[in-house]
Amino acid sequence: MSSGLDIALIQTRTPATAREALAHVEPLIREAASGGAKFVLTPEGTNVLEQRRDRREAAITTEDEDVAVLGLRRLAAELGVWLLIGSAIVRSDQAGDGRAANRSLLIDASGGIVARYDKLHVFDVNLPNGETYRESATVRPGDGAAVADTPWGRLGLTICYDIRFPHLHRQLAKAGASMIAIPAAFTAPTGEAHWETLLRARAIETGAFVLAPAQGGLHEDGRRTWGRSTVVGPWGEIIAKADHDEPCIVRAKLDMEAVARARAAVPSLTHDRDYLPAV
Repeated sequence: MSSGLDIALIQTRTPATAREALAHVEPLIREAASGGAKFVLTPEGTNVLEQRRDRREAAITTEDEDVAVLGLRRLAAELGVWLLIGSAIVRSDQAGDGRAANRSLLIDASGGIVARYDKLHVFDVNLPNGETYRESATVRPGDGAAVADTPWGRLGLTICYDIRFPHLHRQLAKAGASMIAIPAAFTAPTGEAHWETLLRARAIETGAFVLAPAQGGLHEDGRRTWGRSTVVGPWGEIIAKADHDEPCIVRAKLDMEAVARARAAVPSLTHDRDYLPAV
């Protein structure tokens, strides 16, 4: 296992159709690979970002038919890089459920899908500024956590709102994850208030690298996302970040041995105790 890994987070402002989304993200991935990245990660909603229900229904298709997913698989094989599609919004394969899946896809350097993860925690909130979201109305939540092997270590998969559930990240770390992906389309109000704090907390708690590519800016459907794609080290330090919402590439080199050092210094993953529940 190599001790150094060149990665790139792709920050996007994804359009409302898969074809336009592929045209938007592909040049950024090519640029990242030409700069030496071996592992490239994109945000939540890489293939389509559209919350107006009628247009969303017209835009999404199955994973096997999605233009962006198919194009990104071909691109990974062409460039010889591993690629995490942070999430694709695709039709659910659950019979009788008309909702979509919000699905991370880990692609290897041959273009093969080596792991899938459907977002566990859907974003049903009422924000102080009056914004209301009911992701559960259109997205069927997943029912299982996912950790996948890569050439550089194990990768834990999460998506956006999952960041607020520490026990999920702890379980991923205990399953051997040395890196945890948190691709997101964070709202501007919650991003400004909580994004960096939550990212650093999840890294500190798990002693893992946190890799968080994000959507940023004002989208076609009227929503505004926070951006600020960030890489956090296992000691909680910010390794690299964008300080804006514009589409961009955030590059970092990961010293994978830092995971063992952090976990040896504070071995909290081995210190769980059984206890009586609070009443």
